[in-house]
Amino acid sequence: YGTDPDGNPRSRGLLVRRFTGDSTPFSFPVSPIRLVKEWPEEPPFTDVDFSRADEIFDGSFYAVPRFVYHIDEPAVAALTQFYRKEIKPKSDILDICSSWVSHYPLEFPKIMGRISATGMNALELKANDQVKDWQQRDLNDNTELPYEDNSFDVVTCVVSIDYLVKPIEVLKEVHRVLRPGGKVIISQSNRCFPSKAISMWLKMNDRQHLELINGYFQYAGGFKPREAFDITAEVPGNSYNDPMFIVTAVKK
Repeated sequence: YGTDPDGNPRSRGLLVRRFTGDSTPFSFPVSPIRLVKEWPEEPPFTDVDFSRADEIFDGSFYAVPRFVYHIDEPAVAALTQFYRKEIKPKSDILDICSSWVSHYPLEFPKIMGRISATGMNALELKANDQVKDWQQRDLNDNTELPYEDNSFDVVTCVVSIDYLVKPIEVLKEVHRVLRPGGKVIISQSNRCFPSKAISMWLKMNDRQHLELINGYFQYAGGFKPREAFDITAEVPGNSYNDPMFIVTAVKK
């Protein structure tokens, strides 16, 4: 057992293989994707669009910690490398819908400013040695982020926006806690818990998911035109690997 003074579970024998995103045989192309859907002035969504097969309290579903990866290693590595290129040193970062890993490069805790996180499971967040502080928060129950205005330079959200039943309200909160010129990085693959993903998400393909996220930002307001990217890693031998897509937005 470790002697970490902060009681980090990983230093006390959490035996889980960690994907660092480094020293892999993968290559990491970044291909821009043009967002073309024109959204109406008012949100066209209905309550049914945000309904889920499992409407039981989310706290029950996420009560047991899951020390697993929800995307494969090439996808994790691609995201890690994207963060390394996109996030400037000394940035203050918030990871929403976080867990026991935030997929940041190994050097981030040393070269960044504050790294904070919110997520559903306290044990998972306590095991996240990439963050300096965290708060348990169910954004489907309470969309308010527990931070002051203009607190962060970057907000990240990894393969989780499909679970939010009030994504526009959450992005309004993201806008509030971002500093002017701050950036949101939303990443998405094609995996999910189908019982907890919103119904309209399950009816869409990868391309439509990006357009939907862009629509969320439009209705949240206060962001510059968004950019989208396919950052799916290339794997030797052309074996299957999870796709990885990004939508970024900058606060006006």
